[in-house]
Amino acid sequence: MAERPRVLIEDWLPVAELGVESRRERAVPSTIPALFSFHIWWARRPLVASAGVILGSVLPSWTPELATAHPDRSEVHTEKDYQTWFLKLCGILGDPVAAKRSLDVANATGQKLRGNGYGYKQAYKNSPDTADLVLLHEILIATWGKLPTVIDPTAGGGSIPYEAVRYGFPTIANDLNPVAAWVLRAGVDIPASLGTEMVHDLRIWASELVNRIQLRVAPAFDRDDKEEDILGYIFARTVACPRTGKLVPLSPDWWLTKERGGTAVRVLTQHDGGDLAIPEFEIVSGHDIDFDPAKGTFSGGDAVSPWDGLVIDGTQIKAEAKAGRMGSVLYAVSIRSAGKRGFRAPTATDLAALDVADSLLKDFSEQWEHDDVLPNEEVPSGQKTSELLNVGMSNWIDLFSPRQKLVHGVFVEEFRKLIPEVRSATASADRADALLALLATMQSKELNYDSYLSSWHSGRGVMRSVFDTHNFAFKSTYAEFDAGALFGWVRDRLEANYAELAELLLPRDWDRLLPGTLSCAAPGKVTVTNTTGGNLENVEDGSQVLVCIDPPYYDNVMYAELADFFYVWEKRTLGVVWPDLFTEELTDKKNEAVANPARFSESGKRRKELANADYEAKMTAIFIECHRVLRDDGVLTVMFTHKRAEAWDTLGMSLMEAGFTIESSWPVPTEPEKGLHQAKKNAATSTIMLVCRKRATTKGSAAYFEDVEGDVRAAARNALAKFSAFGIDGVDLLLSTYGPALSVISSRWPVYSSQADPDTGKSRLLRPEEALDAARGELVRLQRQRLIGRAAQLDPITDFVLLSWEIFKAREFPFDEARRLALAVGGLDIDDLVRAKVLEKKAGTVILTPPSKRVRRKNDMEAQLPGIYLEAESFPAMIDALHTAMHLVDEDGPAAAKAWVDRVGLTDDQRFQAALQGLVNAMPRTKTKEKWDVPEAEWLDAICFYFPDVTVPEARTAADQVQQTQLDFEV
Repeated sequence: MAERPRVLIEDWLPVAELGVESRRERAVPSTIPALFSFHIWWARRPLVASAGVILGSVLPSWTPELATAHPDRSEVHTEKDYQTWFLKLCGILGDPVAAKRSLDVANATGQKLRGNGYGYKQAYKNSPDTADLVLLHEILIATWGKLPTVIDPTAGGGSIPYEAVRYGFPTIANDLNPVAAWVLRAGVDIPASLGTEMVHDLRIWASELVNRIQLRVAPAFDRDDKEEDILGYIFARTVACPRTGKLVPLSPDWWLTKERGGTAVRVLTQHDGGDLAIPEFEIVSGHDIDFDPAKGTFSGGDAVSPWDGLVIDGTQIKAEAKAGRMGSVLYAVSIRSAGKRGFRAPTATDLAALDVADSLLKDFSEQWEHDDVLPNEEVPSGQKTSELLNVGMSNWIDLFSPRQKLVHGVFVEEFRKLIPEVRSATASADRADALLALLATMQSKELNYDSYLSSWHSGRGVMRSVFDTHNFAFKSTYAEFDAGALFGWVRDRLEANYAELAELLLPRDWDRLLPGTLSCAAPGKVTVTNTTGGNLENVEDGSQVLVCIDPPYYDNVMYAELADFFYVWEKRTLGVVWPDLFTEELTDKKNEAVANPARFSESGKRRKELANADYEAKMTAIFIECHRVLRDDGVLTVMFTHKRAEAWDTLGMSLMEAGFTIESSWPVPTEPEKGLHQAKKNAATSTIMLVCRKRATTKGSAAYFEDVEGDVRAAARNALAKFSAFGIDGVDLLLSTYGPALSVISSRWPVYSSQADPDTGKSRLLRPEEALDAARGELVRLQRQRLIGRAAQLDPITDFVLLSWEIFKAREFPFDEARRLALAVGGLDIDDLVRAKVLEKKAGTVILTPPSKRVRRKNDMEAQLPGIYLEAESFPAMIDALHTAMHLVDEDGPAAAKAWVDRVGLTDDQRFQAALQGLVNAMPRTKTKEKWDVPEAEWLDAICFYFPDVTVPEARTAADQVQQTQLDFEV
């Protein structure tokens, strides 16, 4: 193994600063990076986090020799100077931790800070200047012998390659999915190679395309008031009432907005005392709302007919949908008139315009079928596409209403007509095709906001896209853009997005430089490839300094299934320009590296097991290829986040079997913060950055887990101490122990289990999950001691409840993690906890049972059924005593609970007090509008009043909680 330079990220990464800026990057929808809104892709990493990981993986750790080599550059004189310069390179031009803390305090106290509170733009908007690029390149060339190359084998939405190119690095961006590959070409390659000079031509041709489309579809969007701006047409899906045969609109509620007293829809079934043939709709606001708009006609898959008030079973609704008998009805129109926003009921002109759309679609249908304009490909059976098939959407065109089909079909036609015109008017063929590719991105945005799956967001009064979540969930109501507004908006967004993409790839001072004075190549050159990450055949052995990869996260997103939504349309437009990316009918699911049980549906109960094995095999192949292309002194950095240990087990096995050791890991908070009142389920908000190296070939005796278990536990302890100081907690703190645990076993790999393989009788290769279990056990021990404030022995069931609230911060969390935690606290299994009424099982998750649901009747005691009994004198688990007292507080008040505690002899019971202290510390203690997010916290406080030795943390509002998080970030 060649001598390799130690890189910065192996020793240091500004976790707090990158975390604040990552969340700031996506805090306001209107200021998210252009790369993210340019074309949808799922689970992109923040640009600032990507920049930090790339730079940290190629910059050497600071040494005095570095300062000596650059005596005239103050940026590297000391280690502190070096770290400050690193932050500047990442675009962090101040102290984001202090700024966020001040901003949260100001928000909580109603103060107004000047500017944005930070004193500088979001980090991703601050490109490095020329002087910094020159120094960066000098250091890197001295370190690696040449400017480092960066490769991302699963580049997806392009965060990593975009940032690599921004720093002038030669970059290879690959993705198996053709939609991702073309996003990489259009969002990274074109702005890097053609730059801002494309903006002018793009504006001209985009306006030309939009004008032609608007002219053709205008009759389908006629209105009475020509000065009125239509912000959205709001529809409900419909089925026939099985008893009256009349139309039933399916809506979960009838709110249009809750602002300024609210506006809602009243469904009318009678007029002037007579029954209507079809429902009519009336818009009412404020005091005129004399009904409950929250009570819709559709809930839990079932409906209530407004004609007779009786239930329509969900199976019947689904059967109607599958038979193609589900319709739609327009019930409201969102408008802006005389500068004011509002709503109105549909008019006869609105309804006639829908008929015009139907007529135009029929007029075009024969020619469009001949020209293959509309995508009639079948929706394949899959994990996410099953959501479509279950409601009768068997072909991709079924996801669109007749008027939406008209709009999208006209786009296809007019785009195709524009191709020869653009090519004729543009000197360079490559430039012409690049321009056409950029124009094609307008299609993706209009598709995402104009489908049966797009909807109206009554809370914000805006259109909501198809992919507001990563699935094809059925929407019983949907919303359509007015075509004029839609295409004007997508044109403006395209121009703004492309201009930002191109400008941010240039040095910050590029507009002040004289021609020819830029002494380093920025942006760098990117090569985009479209192949499997496990077969990068055009990349030479040992040629890459850095492989930086944000791989598919196990089963988080089914990229290929979702991407087909765009692929079937884009191959009819962009496929004419770039046919190499659109050779297949649909995207490649077979070779995609995700754990997709739907691919093994014929294998019955083994399908999940086979999906896991398939994912592991493909990830191992990708990492083996990474190993091949890396230099011996190169670095592999992996960004990964998943709250289930089985995903980490698979990732760890793939890395180690491919020949890598994990040198260090860093949890960076990259996902938006959510209060408990917003999310009932727990969520991982950190991305774990794993820094890996090629394993040196060593010969020695075989290692067994017993040999390294102590080191695994020590690594977990160190990680807990280190990262809790950064404000990392909950699930993220648990995840922060996984990297260090894997690091220990990867350094001694192969490591064997002491348990023999039952089939061969020989030593069994250790699964990484066994090391993760040890790390989790260490977390359980330390967290229990921290919660109680001293060493204490409780019981496994009580420990489970304490640690569940502490780790997951929510009542509902994954089944798999519950199972592992149950084992860690004392060899329990989920069925033990369900029998004890501590948990309820749900599909894929478990739910902590509130005290009221654990109460048993007195005669159940004879059958020894687990639960809580008001008549009990002893308790198998101390949580039973706590829950009984909490239930009494809720039902009869604190005095009744105190009398019960005295009666059963718990007043001086040290175990009861230890459990009480632990639970009050573990329980989420946030309030929203003076109401406890988790009611148990209030009941615990009432009990603690009678126990002066128990310390009660202060209750916090959501703003207080964010403020404390920022305070905790300080080390």
